[in-house]
This record gives sequence, structure tokens and C-alpha cells, in this order.
Amino acid sequence: MREPLGAAIVGTGLVAGLHRRAIGAAGGILRGLVGSSPERGREAAGRWGVPAYPDLEAALADRAVDVVHLCTPNALHHGMAKAALRAGKHLVCEKPLATTLAEATELEALARASARVATVPFVYRYHPVVREARARVLGGELGPLQLIHGSYLQDWLLSPAATNWRVDAARGGASRAFADIGSHWCDLVEWVTGQRFTSLVAALQTTVGRRPARSLLTFAAADSSGPEEVLVPVSTEDVAVVLLRTGEGTLCTATISQVSAGRKNRLWFEIDGARRSLVFDQEEPERLWIGSAEAVELRVKDPTRGSAEQRRLAVLPAGLTQGYQECFDAFVGDTYAAIAGGAPEGLPTFTDGLRSAQVVEAVLRSAAQGGWVAVAAAPAP
Repeated sequence: MREPLGAAIVGTGLVAGLHRRAIGAAGGILRGLVGSSPERGREAAGRWGVPAYPDLEAALADRAVDVVHLCTPNALHHGMAKAALRAGKHLVCEKPLATTLAEATELEALARASARVATVPFVYRYHPVVREARARVLGGELGPLQLIHGSYLQDWLLSPAATNWRVDAARGGASRAFADIGSHWCDLVEWVTGQRFTSLVAALQTTVGRRPARSLLTFAAADSSGPEEVLVPVSTEDVAVVLLRTGEGTLCTATISQVSAGRKNRLWFEIDGARRSLVFDQEEPERLWIGSAEAVELRVKDPTRGSAEQRRLAVLPAGLTQGYQECFDAFVGDTYAAIAGGAPEGLPTFTDGLRSAQVVEAVLRSAAQGGWVAVAAAPAP
């Protein structure tokens, strides 16, 4: 039996709550948190029943903290992650790893040199039927791949009255919709198929040109802004459409939107092979659709059958629904297992965070230039 790992969370928002629950599920001990201000830190600490550190430096100085979970606005990741790695801490950093390719490259190199476990929560990999899809694709069941297509659609910014720090390029980065959710789609498709994107052409569009200057997330109705509401220009995209080509020559299309009414978190992909196709829909995460010219089959999450990784991650019996929190729990559990010396399959690391930054950079470059661009070669694992 190893000693429980001590963790500190930087951030107090919704995502930080996911990390908090996952730390407990992994057998870790939350030693404390760092808020965006002393007041917010104390308020969250009171709700969670843990101490509040006055700042990041205090958390890093605590010898009881083995691993730091960064759940802050994107622009803060680079500096905070550097500080944590240099302090000898293991690290879980929310995506995107950084807001520029140069900063992501620096962090990935620093993580390699530190010999610390540094991971990024591309947690959709942890749906059991996604593991089943990967096993079937890599096992050759679909045959040579002929087409990959899909989308990630949300509606949380449909209302012109809705706003969030992610809308501000200075805090969230030059790309919003694609870097925030398109990155999940691309990571999942590359990982499931084993094929890497080598070139792409992208178009970005901002459909709501001005939003309230408020910094807190809202889900307000379109007419909820008061007459005195201050509106500011929006420079980040609401919609992205990308055509990609893999090194094997497979064409892929991805539609990304944060303004699609009724879509909450619909990450959907279809992989079409010469013999079979398969479909995964994150809003119905218990099922994998498999089609052939003769029949259609629905496979469900089941701990008693299917691929070894599907069975490992199916922690509830068939018919009892697992969701996003269970994915997050499994991701943090694998991170902590890696810290203990294990080598869990599919654990997304800073190398995967750097890969995501390469694809985002290519999307921004293509949208600016108006044509096909090369995607940088993926870093070696």
C-alpha cells in the first residue's frame, strides 16, 4: 500500500469541482486550494472543508503537496505550470496547455526534463465505448479508413447576453471554440484511429460580434442585458469548420460550434472503413454504433465483454449509466497510477497537450491565410 498522494487545486470554479471529486475517487488527499483572490479562496475553502493557500507559491512550498491541479483561465497556465514543475510537483493542467504553440512547446520540454508526471484532461478518451472503438479500429475490423467526419456542438454562447472569460482573447487565447472543444474532437479522432493530421484548411466565424463586458459565466436569455449593459467586441470564433487530411491520406471534416441551439456537449464522430463504420456520440455515451452493408449493431458499455480497456473502465454494470465525472475520475486515477510508477494505456500527457497546440496553431494560420497549411509533425510519445 502506497501513501495517499497530496494534492492542491488552483482555481475554484466548476472544473475545479470535477478535479476535487476525482482526487477523492483516486484515493488522494486534497491539502488545500488557491483562489483567484484571497476572498474567493476562503469562500471555496469553507465549502470544501479544506485550507486555502494565500497564493500559488505557498501551495508549492507545502511538502505535503505531491501533485498540483491547474484549473485557471488559459493565459495563466504557462507561468503556473512552469512554477509547479520547477518546484518538483507532478501536474494536471487543464487544456489548452498554453495559449501559444511556443509556450506549449516549452512546457512539454520542461515536463520531459523534470521526469514528473504531467497530464492534460482529454477525458473523453475514458468513455468505455471509446476504448472499444479504438480497439476495433486498430484491430483492423473496419478495414482501411476511407472517411472521418463529425462535430462538437454546444449552445452555451447562443444568447448575445451570455459571456465568459473565454470570450476574451487576452485570457482565453486567440482561438476559443476550436481550442476549447475542437481540441477534444481532434485528440479523440487521432487517438482512436492512430492516424495523425498532416494538413488542413479552416474557416472561423464570430456570429455574435459584441457581448457584455461581464467576466462571469452566464446562461441568460437573449433579452436579459439591461439598457446600461456595456458591450465589448468579440475577437474569438463561435464557429469553426475544418477539412483535414491524415498522413495516410484519409479526409476528415469537423464542425465546431458554441452557438448551436439545443446542443449541450454533442461530441460526435463517425469513422468509415472499407468494411464497417462506427459512430460515437458523447451525449449518448453508453452506446457504440457499428454498421456494415448487411446490418447495424449497437454495442453497449459492459464490464463482462468487449476489449480489455473497455472492461477496465466500465465500473458500473451494463445498463447503469456512466458519464463525464466517471471519465474524469478514471483520468485522475490513471495520472496518480503513473505517479506511482504505472503505465496506464491512453493517459494524455503534456505531449498530447503540445499536439493539440500544433493543430490549433495550424487552424489559426489557415483561417488567416485562406488556404491549406501543413500541421507540424506530432511529437514523439
